[in-house]
Amino acid sequence: MSVATRALLDTSVVIALARGEPLALPDPPDEATISVVTLCGLHRGVLVAQAGDRAARLAVLAYAERTFKALTVDERVAPEYGRISERAAEAGRDVRRHLADLLIAATAAANGLLLLTRDRQLDGTPGVETVLV
Repeated sequence: MSVATRALLDTSVVIALARGEPLALPDPPDEATISVVTLCGLHRGVLVAQAGDRAARLAVLAYAERTFKALTVDERVAPEYGRISERAAEAGRDVRRHLADLLIAATAAANGLLLLTRDRQLDGTPGVETVLV
């Protein structure tokens, strides 16, 4: 990674960090943020969790909310989403099923951020610099 890097963490990375899992990241970014799409997914995860899993999911949500600033999906993200989702569809990817992932990638692209992910399908997303961790 370059000097003074800024990164957007996708949902899988936020969950891993909240659980204390090690990340394969020899040069961590100087600043990290998340997408509001990640918060949406974490909120839904709490609501649909089985009783035995709810507390752990709530802890991940609380960690994300207190640790990171969430970037919104706005008018700068929209054209990036259109471009990224069209290329994903051309590559045979189910765009509707991966809407959240593609919005997160578009948020990274619109804000000029490196995308840290554990999702191999996001690696190589056109116009988004991704690092698998």
